[in-house]
Amino acid sequence: MSTFNHLVLVCAILVVVLLPSTTMATEYVVGDDSGWTINYDYQVWAKNKVFYVGDKLVFKYPVNVHNVYKVNASSFATCTIPPPSTGLTSGNDVVTLVAPGKKWYICGVEEHCAEFNQKLVIDVQQGPMSPAPAPSSATKFGSKTFMAIIVVLTMIVMF
Repeated sequence: MSTFNHLVLVCAILVVVLLPSTTMATEYVVGDDSGWTINYDYQVWAKNKVFYVGDKLVFKYPVNVHNVYKVNASSFATCTIPPPSTGLTSGNDVVTLVAPGKKWYICGVEEHCAEFNQKLVIDVQQGPMSPAPAPSSATKFGSKTFMAIIVVLTMIVMF
């Protein structure tokens, strides 16, 4: 093998080892093609999905026909509508999931939540898009030393 090929191989190994792997956030259209509407079972829709911090929920609906409110568990259970100023009303509302845990959403139009089941609850997981805790100085030193050893061993084996 030529020196150039060895250099390319060492660089490729460094890229794979040193660059963190990233996962793209998922964007979910709530209700898929049905969108955010009445008489739709959003719990069935959410059942086989895993939601992670960083994912986005998109609520699509006709403006002035529906809206979206993020609520707590008790407001969800009783369909208690928060103040109008806290609602989303664009018809294409994007909600980024920023923290793990249960999240509750309801429609605040008339009896859409209470009588027509226009509500969604999901459980958001800490996941691939979540920032990792900062490494300690010992970890930083250990990983740098480990990487240096890998690079040196690779160069010794290749040359």
